Parts: sequence; structure tokens; C-alpha cells
Amino acid sequence: MATEKKKKADETNNGPAHKWPDGPKPALYSPEWMEYFRHLINERRKEIMREIGYLRESSMEQTSDTYSGDSSTYSYHMADQGTDAQEREKAFLFASREGKMLTLLDQAEERMSNGTYGYCMDTNAPIEFRRLEAIPHAKLCIEAKRRLEEAKNNIE
Repeated sequence: MATEKKKKADETNNGPAHKWPDGPKPALYSPEWMEYFRHLINERRKEIMREIGYLRESSMEQTSDTYSGDSSTYSYHMADQGTDAQEREKAFLFASREGKMLTLLDQAEERMSNGTYGYCMDTNAPIEFRRLEAIPHAKLCIEAKRRLEEAKNNIE
């Protein structure tokens, strides 16, 4: 009975339990876990699409014409128009950032297709499992990313 409840919980939280291996998670990425990471990427993509939809509904489709009618509760004051413009710009920046994230997720799926997902593009070593869980689109292992950041900081 308890085993069946656990199986149902696994399927509810992570999709079908047969998608990825049983047992403890490894320290480094291994190809057997590909479906697990594909699932993480797809869930992140759905989350981003919901956020973009919300941004589109709440801010990006509203224009200053919306607020200029007689029945509008908003003032036609210049300060209000400036605030509205700033909110639309902020929504655009958030949507742009989410669009970049979608591109990174697409690139991760492309690496899955060509067999290079989960391996550092600098050292070709497997990326740490916990890093991929946190950042499923990661291209570099922690050490390579650290070296890149240090080199970037030394230039500035």
C-alpha cells in the first residue's frame, strides 16, 4: 500500500516513474538520466510560457489609448503616462529575458539530440548532476564556469 502511494506520488510530481532510473542520483551526469532532464526542461519551458502570457495580458497589450477614455479610472496626467510607459518597458525587459531563457532551453534540447548534453563544452567532462538540476541548460561544469567568470572579472 505504501509503495503504491509512493509510486503515484512519483508519477504525479515527476511524470511516469519509468522515465528515469531508480535509486540515488549520481554525482555526475550520466545518459541514463536524459529523460529526467528533458522533463525538467519541459517544465521550465511551460513555466516561462505562463509568465510570458501573464506579462502579455497584464502590461504589454495596454497602451496609453486605453487610459485616455472618459470612463477610464486613470488620469491623463503626464506622470501617470510616464509610470505606464515604465511598466510596459519593464514588462518588455522581463519578456525579453524569458525569451533568452527559452533559447537556452532549446539549445539544451539540441545538445540532447546530438549527444553532448550534460557534458562540459570546455573540458568534455560530465557536468555535476546537482548543477544540471538547478540549471538544466548548463553548458559548463562549475570549474569551467568559475574560470570563465574570473577571466571576465580580470578584463574589467
